[in-house]
Amino acid sequence: MNFELNTNFKPQGDQIKAIKELETSIKAGAKDQVLYGVTGSGKTYTAANIIAKVNKPTLVISHNKMLAWQLYQEFKEFFPKNEVHYFVSYYDYYQPEAYIPQTDTYISKDASVNKKIDKMRHAAVQSLLTRPDTIVVASVSCIYNIGSPETYQKVTLNIKKGQKFSRKDLLGAIVGLGFARNDFAPEAGNFSAKGGRIAVYPATGENPVIIELEKDTVENIEQNKVRLDLIDLYPANFWVAPQNKLKIALANIRAELQDRLRELKKQKKEIEAYRLEKKTNYDLEMIEQMGYCPGIENYSRHIDFRQPGDPSFTLLDYMRDDFLTIIDESHMTIPQIRGMYAGDKARKETLIGHGFRLPSALDNRPLTFGEFEKRVGSILYMSATPSPYEIERSKGRISEQIVRPTGLLDPKIEIRKTEGQMADVIKEVEAATKKGHRSIVVTITKRLAEHIAQYMEEKGLKVSYIHSEIHTLKRPLVIQKLRQGEYDVLVGVNLLREGLDFPEVSLVIILDADKEGFLRNETTLLQTIGRAARHIDGRAIMYADKITGSIKRTVSETNRRRNIQIKYNEEHDIKPTSIKKKIYLMPQELLQDGEDVLEMEKYKDMAKGELEREMKKRAKELDFEGAARLRDEIKRIEN
Repeated sequence: MNFELNTNFKPQGDQIKAIKELETSIKAGAKDQVLYGVTGSGKTYTAANIIAKVNKPTLVISHNKMLAWQLYQEFKEFFPKNEVHYFVSYYDYYQPEAYIPQTDTYISKDASVNKKIDKMRHAAVQSLLTRPDTIVVASVSCIYNIGSPETYQKVTLNIKKGQKFSRKDLLGAIVGLGFARNDFAPEAGNFSAKGGRIAVYPATGENPVIIELEKDTVENIEQNKVRLDLIDLYPANFWVAPQNKLKIALANIRAELQDRLRELKKQKKEIEAYRLEKKTNYDLEMIEQMGYCPGIENYSRHIDFRQPGDPSFTLLDYMRDDFLTIIDESHMTIPQIRGMYAGDKARKETLIGHGFRLPSALDNRPLTFGEFEKRVGSILYMSATPSPYEIERSKGRISEQIVRPTGLLDPKIEIRKTEGQMADVIKEVEAATKKGHRSIVVTITKRLAEHIAQYMEEKGLKVSYIHSEIHTLKRPLVIQKLRQGEYDVLVGVNLLREGLDFPEVSLVIILDADKEGFLRNETTLLQTIGRAARHIDGRAIMYADKITGSIKRTVSETNRRRNIQIKYNEEHDIKPTSIKKKIYLMPQELLQDGEDVLEMEKYKDMAKGELEREMKKRAKELDFEGAARLRDEIKRIEN
């Protein structure tokens, strides 16, 4: 099937030229191209046009789950007849396995898996294997190990009406796919069996597949009350291998274990050898009995029959040979992809050195940046502030979108001294609030964001804060409340920059604008100011006592854009209008355990409660050092 773009929009302004240039470049086989588009210029719509015109399976990579969700919803609306999927890390909470030699502290893997996101990951993979007209919007989790696509397809169970199958053999085959029996409350990844009627609940969360046996023959197959002649049952998880191959893999793991034990004993590391032998044998026994164990991915090199050092299989291996990659907010996403490998390797090397893992665990890893580059074909980098890497790679294939279809100009910038700044900030936010507008205040640290929010609340403003310690999947609720007017102002550090849409925000305030560094360089300042670019009265105030190079370049680039936009509006008699945009909120089933319905104003109470629960858990597990650290953090919050 071809991609079919469904929209009432039409390309306008420099969108027309950008779409034509990018289409020509990609169809000519160019590897890299840049869409340099200002905030609010319709980069997502341009990208949708490119997908429809080049007609290739597409991977869209975003640097955070919240922005990925927004893009996923937008592409679903643009392509209602095609497959659009969401693929992000399925952990609500994730603490990787680690060891700290200095204090002899072992931290076991602790994770809370979001079942809804897990279903969406399986749906994305299965769509890629069956439909060429598939768009997957992913976070950087797309470069992490998810097992071999070849194995995933090979173990798929094909069932046909009239096929000979004894009940025992069919149940055995379903269990071999990783499904667990649950006759009382089955859910995704389970099956139930009553007599000759077997219900299999796919990992994608779709309605169950009903298989009815009569005299060792498949008499009926049904799903969604529709009778079928055949059905493909995909595995319940990504770590399923055919039994004959699994036996060989387990033998190879045992051989590696013996080699490693000899090596450790030769180094007189008896404790490490004992620890490794006990842990590995426990895992192997569990895999033999259940087909699975916690941390099975650490043995994936053997299960996938890869050579030492070979990269893991990732979502990119499930994409078809010729696919398009769109990297959104590339100036942020590329560094994220680049940095994943080194941290993972350092942590695993420590675990291996102290007997917690076999050396082959190193091959359960994210891709290196070089491996990533080799696995993607045509790349479209999208950013309002592309970095030197993207510009260099594109070799001049840069398409600009400076003009907004709505005629909006880049926000005006004012620079003010810091003396008496908080009183001035309150005055400006109150003035914006009286007009029915929203405001954003960006500061330099998380704690300062909290203190400023508290101060504003005392002054009578409806305010909240957002930063990296706020749960990733809770942040959309804060954004929704700002957009709906439950908050007048949002205070943050660096989570309020790239890609997030705030059409109701007319005022952006940047404190400590002259503190040169990552949070106050030209890219960051332009991106932060861009949060007010969707409002007709958009403006930005920077508080600074000196004019840094970054501030100069930010003002200069903003003025350049404004001149282009003003000239275009005058030539085409365009009257600027504010952007109106739907709120794409993550549904509640993607949020964690119902805690997300708590009022966002109670951040501190919520954080304290979570820490207290974790402290008690650590104490129960005799991890008194960890419990003590949490106790100190609770006291800090109380103070």
